[in-house]
Amino acid sequence: MIFDPPLVRATLVQRYKRFLFDALLDDGTPVTGFCPNTGSMRGLTTPGSPIWMSLHDSPTRKYRHMLEMVEADGTLVGINAAFANRIAEEALVAGLVPDLGGYGSLRREQRYGTRSRIDFLLSGSGRPDCYVEVKNVHFMRALGLAEFPDTVTTRGARHLEELGDMAEAGHRAVMLYVVQRQDCDRLRLCSDLDPRYAAAFWRAAARGVEAYVLRCRVTPQEIVATDLIAMDEAGLPAL
Repeated sequence: MIFDPPLVRATLVQRYKRFLFDALLDDGTPVTGFCPNTGSMRGLTTPGSPIWMSLHDSPTRKYRHMLEMVEADGTLVGINAAFANRIAEEALVAGLVPDLGGYGSLRREQRYGTRSRIDFLLSGSGRPDCYVEVKNVHFMRALGLAEFPDTVTTRGARHLEELGDMAEAGHRAVMLYVVQRQDCDRLRLCSDLDPRYAAAFWRAAARGVEAYVLRCRVTPQEIVATDLIAMDEAGLPAL
């Protein structure tokens, strides 16, 4: 995923009201912009942090600047949760997740379960349909260890239950975590911040739900998935 036009560098002043941030451009000009992330963004909102923003000139937008990346822990971290699906789709098409290759059809945002939409539905002749749910990851506390979620996500736990239903119905069901930072080599479930999500993951895995973790290279020019990394053993189901 390439940024065109290029991103603009600034310094973070504050992030507030979940969707807003203040920053200073390199020439000292103050700006207020939109933050496309509803999560807590733990560890990524320190005042004075270098950030990168995209620019939007649509007359329907209230804020021209959108926060895309934050420099933290010596690396760039992508914070735009909406990009996770785009990155995941590029990775699936490129064959970066071999176990999910060979499907002839990829459909986005398909209805399933009771009141949900699956991010991707993969279909192929002679194969069970594959339901793929994508989650964005950017939280890190211990060096090299990405964690999800960074706050309570009731919706995420519900998705795991519905994926489990699909697996028990004879389909494939997959959780695909997209880590928008390059300094992590494994992912762990954040059971201290959301024990219900971790429990839902363990139940889903026991019911046949698969999990894969994509690591990304993040630069001011692009964000691209590079490879698969492992689930930390503390995040695996206790079967």
